[in-house]
Amino acid sequence: MAAVEFGVAIPSPKGIPDFARRAEALGYDYLVSGEHMMFHGPVANSLIALSVAAGATTKIKLMSTVVLLPLYPPMVVAKLASVLDVASGGRYHMGIGIGGEFPKEFEACGVPVNQRGSRTNEALEVIKRLWTEKNVTFEGRYTKFSGVTVSPSPTQKPHPPIWVAGRKEPAMKRAATYADGWIPYMYTPEMLHESITKIKQFGAQAGRDMSKFRPGLFIFASVYNDRDFAREQAAKALGGTYAQDFSKIAGRYTLYGNPEDCRKRLKEYIDAGAGTVLISWACRSEDIDQNMKLVTEEVLPEFR
Repeated sequence: MAAVEFGVAIPSPKGIPDFARRAEALGYDYLVSGEHMMFHGPVANSLIALSVAAGATTKIKLMSTVVLLPLYPPMVVAKLASVLDVASGGRYHMGIGIGGEFPKEFEACGVPVNQRGSRTNEALEVIKRLWTEKNVTFEGRYTKFSGVTVSPSPTQKPHPPIWVAGRKEPAMKRAATYADGWIPYMYTPEMLHESITKIKQFGAQAGRDMSKFRPGLFIFASVYNDRDFAREQAAKALGGTYAQDFSKIAGRYTLYGNPEDCRKRLKEYIDAGAGTVLISWACRSEDIDQNMKLVTEEVLPEFR
């Protein structure tokens, strides 16, 4: 199997250039950013955040985790992502998800929340065509146009890698149909292994060559020498982000504890098939730098 890749999430829209340079200097393979139009607190836009990061770095790959695809006209995403790929020298990876956990942002964007899956599937078809063809004509349920060309086209050929995020079977089918990689979140190692098996089966049923498909994982980390304190901080951070009680489940879905605890748990995910591990922080904001230092120096070297 190819070497495991590691990425780190931008923790805030503030201070992106410094954080991006630090992540690149520490040897991370990816710098990632999520997004919402509205959420329970301040949140970035992935394409804007990664554009800022692109200007501050030279080598690290840039991934949206994720673009909430149903909230955009597909042409807009195709254009923005193509320009970012060109501007960054071919470093952009487009992770996508369907959202839905915050219905108000769908209302604000004029998109029925119950159409998010079908809109996303159609958008992926549109975007891949716009990235790889000229004078595109498309007539779908939500998108209709003729003679459209995105210029500049992406630097990466045939197009920037597409990663699908999610937790359930429709997302797995979406990954098997449209994507180059899979980045589930809030998963156990057992769930990850089962999802990878299903995606490969779906891909095979569709006659797709899955040999280069990249299984990944998006996971939150809380690294402190006191294991109970680490779990408490993870539950508190995630509870604040998602406005729900994580006290009973944070330990199930996060890397938490001291570096040895995190190494053991991370090995379970890698043994389950994760080839790309993207780490976000579920610790106190003032401890992010120290958490990243511990992960970089005492957790990841075993897997590189």
